[in-house]
Amino acid sequence: MTDHSPHGRRRSRALPGFRRAAVLGAGLAVAAAGTLTALSGTASAASTLHAAAAEKGRYFGTAIAAGRMGESDYMATLNREFGSLTAENEMKWDALEPSRNSFTFATADRIADHARSRGMALRGHTLVWHSQLPGWVAGLSAGDLRSAMNNHINRVMGHYKGRVHSWDVVNEAFADGSSGARRSESPFQQKLGNGYIEEAFRTARAADPAAKLCYNDYNTDNWNHAKTQAVYAMVKDFKARGVPIDCVGFQAHFNSGNPVPANYHTTLQNFADLGVDVQLTELDIAGSGTSQAEQYRGVVQACLAVSRCTGITVWGVTDKYSWRSSDTPLLFDGSYRKKPAYDAVLAALGGTGDGGTTTGGTTGGTGGTGGGGTASCTVTYEQTDRWGDRFNGRVTVRAGDSPLGGWSTTVTVTPPQKISATWNGSPTWDSSGNVMTMRSNGTLQAGASTSFGFTVMANGNWSAPRIGPCTAS
Repeated sequence: MTDHSPHGRRRSRALPGFRRAAVLGAGLAVAAAGTLTALSGTASAASTLHAAAAEKGRYFGTAIAAGRMGESDYMATLNREFGSLTAENEMKWDALEPSRNSFTFATADRIADHARSRGMALRGHTLVWHSQLPGWVAGLSAGDLRSAMNNHINRVMGHYKGRVHSWDVVNEAFADGSSGARRSESPFQQKLGNGYIEEAFRTARAADPAAKLCYNDYNTDNWNHAKTQAVYAMVKDFKARGVPIDCVGFQAHFNSGNPVPANYHTTLQNFADLGVDVQLTELDIAGSGTSQAEQYRGVVQACLAVSRCTGITVWGVTDKYSWRSSDTPLLFDGSYRKKPAYDAVLAALGGTGDGGTTTGGTTGGTGGTGGGGTASCTVTYEQTDRWGDRFNGRVTVRAGDSPLGGWSTTVTVTPPQKISATWNGSPTWDSSGNVMTMRSNGTLQAGASTSFGFTVMANGNWSAPRIGPCTAS
């Protein structure tokens, strides 16, 4: 199997990583093993990638390019399907600090602000990497490089403190091939030696103690490869000596045919057994059709089989803008149509494309008209899991006998409860923070349903929230 990193090839594309970063939502609750409790009738299966992943205790995200944020189809697909965002290039060193100690956050902030406004998670990518460095870094002495590295980590993490859940602190520090050596072309390796990785992680922990700190790399999927073993040895050493590392990112760029090694699950599990989370951070798979779909299915199943595999990020929304410009490696084609790979991933996550069926326990409302009658909708609530100090809820919205041009409904929690995360909708809160209004302007056909989810911090109160009514538009 041959696998390659995308990072060095993205410079010519659009500029150059969880729900709101201040909260930990359903997608982060991998330790949760609560029994699904249906409070109103039969549960409907989730109909989008992130909703389905959240019900498995994972997040499902994508890389986003700020330069595409003005494209309506791009944003509609992103907002509907994904609950975690990673900036493709906008949080890399050359984008944020083009001149020494002169930081430009505006473009990256567009992505961070969008994530926060939609209740999405945010991954930080990346702080220390040998590529996409501004030219001024190359001429620094060892002492100046150490100072610049630590300053960059502190300034960037300080700017996004409380908003980024997981940071790729160090990216691609190991060479390919059979040696298991560190990457010799890295200026950090050349001038600071092996210790720069540990130093970067210690600096990062001090900069944002609440953020998860990840090492991220590619070609580490096969347990028997030297590079995989070298990264494993480093993580094992870090854990033994108390170096603050919380997670390992597996980029998961695969080629067509049979790219996923038979021991892929073993690799993920062995790293997890060291006491770190594992995340699939840049997933894409060359190919098309059934073969591609089955490979995607296998990767998702491997993640689900490892309790500390906390989530999956695909590296892009649509084939049209993939860094692998000669291939079709993503879940949506160039016209934003769902591919067989999408269906395979959704099915592996336990979701269904038609949203399933939900009955009982509904509240309803009317409003507007649409195609031959008065539009109406009903809402149904269920608690999907509970753990620690929080629980997840899901609301299913169903159109009546006429199609909806849009809908809105409310979720009211009882203090001291607070809603800490949402997915699959556009939430707003009243001044108390206890009443959330969720709305959609998308068309919902007569009799069809959709759903949104949220996490409630119980704070000792485990009562169900009040839902509705549903207002059609």
